[in-house]
Amino acid sequence: MTRGIDRRAFTLSLMGAATLATPALAQQAAKPFPRWVETFRARARARGVSDATYNRVFSGLKPDTSVYAQDRNQAEFKEQTWQYINRRVSDWRIATGKERARQYAGLLERIEKAFGVDRRVMLGYWGMESAFGDVLNNPAHMKPIFPSLAALAWGDARRRSYWEAELLNALVIVERGWGTPQEMTGSWAGAMGHTQWMPEVWLNMGVDFDGDGRISPFGKPDDALAGTANYIVKRGKYRRDEPWGFEVKMPAGFNTDLADNKTWRPLAQWGQQGIVTVEGQSISGYDEPARLWLPGGPGGPALLLLHNFYAVRSYNPSSNYALAVLHLGDRVMGDGPFATPWPGGERALTLAEVQEVQQRLTAAGFNTGGTDGRVGADTMRAVKAFQEKAGISPADGYASIAVLNTLRQRR
Repeated sequence: MTRGIDRRAFTLSLMGAATLATPALAQQAAKPFPRWVETFRARARARGVSDATYNRVFSGLKPDTSVYAQDRNQAEFKEQTWQYINRRVSDWRIATGKERARQYAGLLERIEKAFGVDRRVMLGYWGMESAFGDVLNNPAHMKPIFPSLAALAWGDARRRSYWEAELLNALVIVERGWGTPQEMTGSWAGAMGHTQWMPEVWLNMGVDFDGDGRISPFGKPDDALAGTANYIVKRGKYRRDEPWGFEVKMPAGFNTDLADNKTWRPLAQWGQQGIVTVEGQSISGYDEPARLWLPGGPGGPALLLLHNFYAVRSYNPSSNYALAVLHLGDRVMGDGPFATPWPGGERALTLAEVQEVQQRLTAAGFNTGGTDGRVGADTMRAVKAFQEKAGISPADGYASIAVLNTLRQRR
C-alpha cells in the first residue's frame, strides 16, 4: 500500500402527551395509541419477546410526541465546515480526550489488537458521540428511548417501518437482559451510550468485551468502543494498519473540479498532477486509490482520502462527521491542526475563552447550560440569542471571536 510515507503525513444522531404534535401526523396514526400497542404485541411475540417483557416496557408508557418536531427539524444550526470542525475539535475535547487516552490505554490497546482499529479513531468516535461519556447522565440530552421509539413507530408514517424495526430491536435487548427500560436512555431517535448505538447496532454489532455476560453501551466504555470498532470493521471494511488520508498541497492552477470527493485515482496519478504532502513529500510512487476533497472549498485544506476514511464514514454518512472524528482523534494523539487555514474561517476559541463566553453570557441572563468550556446545544442557543440581541450577523450560534469581543465590551 502506501508504505514509506511518514505516518504523520496521513493525519487527518420521554415522556409526553398522547396527542400527536401536528395534524398531518395525526392523520397518519391509524389507531389510538393503546390499541396500537396491543396490535404491535404480535410483532414482538414473533421476535421472541415475551408478554412479560412487553408489559414491563409498555405498562404506563405514553408516546413522547415531541420527537416529531425533532425528526423534521434536525438542522437547528447551519454551520460552515470550519465552524463544524472548530466546535467539535475543541480544546475541551482535545484535553479530555488526552485524559481518556491515558486512563484507558490498556483498553484501547486491546481493541487495537482484537479489531485492528487505531485508538485515535475510537477516541474520535467517543468524543464526537458523547463527549467521552460526559453527556450520558444529563437528562437534558438523554431521555428514556421507549416513549420516543413508540411514538415514532406509531405515528410517523414516513419512516414507520424503520422505527418499528428499531422498537422491536430495543424490546429484544430487554428480553435478553442486556438492558432495562429505565437504563436505556438516549437521544430523541433512540441512540444510546458512549458511542450512541441505535438498538440495531447494539443487538447485531455489540461485543461483550468486558466479559460480564451482557453487552452494554453504558457504564464502562469497553463494550461501546469494542462494538463500534466491530461495526466499522464488518460494515465499513476498515483495514488494519492503514491511514485514513492526509493533507496535501496542490500546484498553482490545479483544476479544483477534480476535488469532488467522488473520483478514485491512484496516488501516483494525483502525484503526477503535482500534488505533494503538506511537508513536500512526493506521492508519485504509490498506487493506493484516493479521492481528493476540499472540505472548505478552494483555498483551504486539501485532503487525499483513502479507504479508511470511508470506513469511518460508514458510522454516519457525512464526510464532515468523518473528518471531525478523525481530526479529533489525531489531535488527541498529538498531531497538529491543518496546515492550511480555512478560507473565511478563524481560529477556534481556547478553552479559557469559551469558558469566558459562557460566564459572560450566563451573567447577562443567557442560559448556556454550564461554564465548563464544552459547547453544546444550550451554549449555541445562548450565543444565537445574544447575536440577535447585539446585532451580530449571521446569528448562527457560533461562539466566535466577535462574540467574545462584543461580550467583553458590554457589562
